[in-house]
Amino acid sequence: MVCSGDSGVYGMAGLLYELRGDEKEPEIEVVPGLTAALSGGALLGAPLTHDFCVLSLSNRLTPWELIEKRLDAAVAGDYTLVLYNPASGARPDTLRLACARLLRVLPGNRPCGIARNIGREGESWELLTLEQLRDYPADMFCTAFVGNSTTQVIGGKLVTPRGYPNV
Repeated sequence: MVCSGDSGVYGMAGLLYELRGDEKEPEIEVVPGLTAALSGGALLGAPLTHDFCVLSLSNRLTPWELIEKRLDAAVAGDYTLVLYNPASGARPDTLRLACARLLRVLPGNRPCGIARNIGREGESWELLTLEQLRDYPADMFCTAFVGNSTTQVIGGKLVTPRGYPNV
């Protein structure tokens, strides 16, 4: 089974283990890929150099109420957020809904970024505010990043400082 991205991060590896169950056959080898959080983060700068949280906004397999609960917990923990599956043809409003929920607590000018077609033809990235991200025309080829309270734009790149003293 081949899937795009990292098979262990919102990929098919878990499903294969579930389908096989406790049997030994067929043999499964999980080959790690470079997940969008890391490769998209590198495009944007260094948004993940401190603690971060990865969430999928797809409510196909996870109820939206649980996604909201996880968004709230990530905000309470002041994590940088990486949002996978921000929107699709069947779910055009999930990024907008997630950003609206975040904007209940976070400032509209919170630094954010979006990476599109990571590692593919047409690769691009853009820095935005949380208010701008809410209205971004995202699709399944996008990965969205929402900075934490210390994230800043430095030299045109999204950077979350690690907090080294005397820097």
